[in-house]
This record gives sequence, C-alpha cells and structure tokens, in this order.
Amino acid sequence: MEEAYIVAYGRSPIGKGRQGGAYYYERPEDIAAQVLKGVIARVGSSFESQMIEDIVVGCSIPENMQGMNIGRRIALRAGLSEQIPGQTVNRFCASGLQAIAIASNAIMAKQADILVAGGVEFLSTTTFNNPEMTNNLFLEENGRHLSTSMGLTAENLAEKYCISQADQDQFAVESHRKAYHAQVNGRFEDEIIPVQVKNVKFHEGRPYVTEMTFKEDQGIRSDTNRDQLKKLPNVFKQGGTVTAATSSQISDGASFVVLMSSSKAKELGIQPIAKFMGYKVVGVEPDMMGIGPAYAIPKVLDLVGLNIEDIDLIELNEAFAAQALAVIKHLGLNQNIINPNGGAIALGHPNGATGSILTARLLAEMRKQSQSKYGMVTMCIGGGMGAAAVFEYIRHKSDLNGAYDRG
Repeated sequence: MEEAYIVAYGRSPIGKGRQGGAYYYERPEDIAAQVLKGVIARVGSSFESQMIEDIVVGCSIPENMQGMNIGRRIALRAGLSEQIPGQTVNRFCASGLQAIAIASNAIMAKQADILVAGGVEFLSTTTFNNPEMTNNLFLEENGRHLSTSMGLTAENLAEKYCISQADQDQFAVESHRKAYHAQVNGRFEDEIIPVQVKNVKFHEGRPYVTEMTFKEDQGIRSDTNRDQLKKLPNVFKQGGTVTAATSSQISDGASFVVLMSSSKAKELGIQPIAKFMGYKVVGVEPDMMGIGPAYAIPKVLDLVGLNIEDIDLIELNEAFAAQALAVIKHLGLNQNIINPNGGAIALGHPNGATGSILTARLLAEMRKQSQSKYGMVTMCIGGGMGAAAVFEYIRHKSDLNGAYDRG
C-alpha cells in the first residue's frame, strides 16, 4: 500500500460571514481559486499543476452560489487545465477533512499519485435553506431528531456534562486570548494565503469599488472578557447557558492541501510535510450532536495504533464552548495541547472548509513545536456525527521558525 503525504497547505484569512465581512461582495470560487493557486505555488519548482489528477472540495451547502459542483468551478477559475476534473463532497462540518481523507485513500489505494483536497464555505453569500423542507416526520416522531438546532444540542450537552455558563464564558475568553496572541505574534502567517478582495463603499447611493489585500482573520476580539460575556442572554433555550459569544462564528473561508504518493514525491524530489495516517467518522444521537469527537477519537487512534498520550497537538473545532468542553471532559483530554492558537469561537467556522483549515493550522503549529510528531484534527458534525484524523509530521533540517516556504 502507498503512503499519502501532504506536500503543501494553505488557507485564506477567515472573514465574517455577513454584511461587513471581507468576502461579502465576492464569489466563493473566486477567492478559493486564489488560495488554490497560492497552495500549488508552495509545492516546489519541480511540480507542475498539470500533474494534478483531481480536485476534491468539501462544502456543507453545495447550493446557490456554491452549487453546480463548485469543486470543478474552482479548478477552472484557478486556471488549471480543463483535463483536471473536480468534485464536491458534503459531510457538513467535516466536509474539508472528508475531502482530505477521500484523496488520501485514493493515493493509498494506488488510484492516483497527486491530488488536491480542501474545502470552501461562504455563509455570507450562500445561506441555509429552510430546514423544514427536509424534515422527515417519521424520524422526528421516532426519536431521531434531525431538526434539533445545533444550539439546542449544545444546551443538551451542557446539561448532561454539568457545564455552566461561567465555564463556557471562560472557554470563549481563552479562545479569543490565544487567537489574538497568535495573530499579533505572526503565528498564522505560515498558513495564510493573502487574497485580493473588493472594498465597496457607498456615497449618495452609489457604490465605489476598490481592491485591497486581505491577510488577517477578521473575527478575533482582543477585548473579550468574562464581565462582558456573563451579561449576554442565552439564545437557544429559555433558562439555558449557551450564548452567541460561546458559539462558533458564522464565517467565510477556503483552504487546500496538495497530497502526493510517497513514490511520486521521491521521484520529483519534493519533501513531504506530513503523512496522513487515518480517519474515522462515527454516528451519535442527533440530539447530542456535539459529542461526536469523543467517539471518533478512540476509533481513529485504534485504527492507527496510537494512544491519546501519543498525540502532541489537537485541533478540536469549537462549534460551541459547551460542545468542546463536553468532549474534553468525556475523554479527559489535556487542554494544554488543544487549540493552542484559539478556535472557531474566535477565528470562525466556515463549515465545509473547517476541516482543511484546521489541518493547515495543525501543521503550521507542529512545524513550530519541534518536539511534536503526531497531530489530530477532529470535529462534531450536524445530524449527529463526529470525525477525527491523525497526521504524522515529517521533520526536516530546514524546519525552523521562519516563514513556511517549500518552493
């Protein structure tokens, strides 16, 4: 069996997914194409884009602006050869990670040598359709509550695991604190691909459009504190504990990795960055959606033959503070190795792109932490699921704390 290696990675800065967000006047494939080109450019001079055999793109709402196989549109918009196909996959919040797993599995099965995988989600341009259109009466009447809002599933976990609003507020404050510290100290620079965006201002009802470079995540609030957060109302349940500040931000973003077989990387003289070791998805009770990672993590560790103590860094998607804390409490995880640079509460959660964004964030941080070897990306998934993947970082003498540059 072949081994699948990541040889390049990168992500866009994350924008607020609403009016006033950096991408509000952009099309998803236009921004994603810039990120894709930036990631491909990082592979190295011996690599040519026509070597790519497929583009696999995760997207949790492949409809409207993100419909009609956006994976193919991104490939063409990036100027890649018409002979390079593209596909779009949907596993809600794990879509980007699922795309990486699909591409890795194809390489390991010797069906391909070079693939690109990642994700895109622009919630400012592609909103959710009315969920009532898809509700199934039989499932709802027989305890399979797929219509339960994500916020209520977080409330359910807060109650089951005795997680107070104060606990959640403190978690949110820490997420912003860590993210702000990482941003001002340049810890995201290795993973971010700056993009050109439209800056639209109106005067007397007429738009004036200029172009600007967007290069920093937009959702971080440096002044977040517990005194502010404890005054916020709960938003999902009367008498509940979950607030807007302890929920992940609605966001826009894109991210990609280039994956290559071990034999092809050796042939081209390209240094691998990390090896894809394994991936697992599990199902859980839909009303307890957020606990999914607590069951996916043991399964993927068993698959790759590791223990939780072997894992040096974990990127756990912060769908909600209550949800993340429930997973940590359920497994007794070491919080010191989880989300060292903040999570989705501060940085945002562009659903279908999150898995690949977290992969880029994990690898960038592992490069800086010279003793780290095994890293994990994990998240809960709408509908009552959880996913987790394990990566092994490959050390090279050139791995220093400078900018990431494999070119």
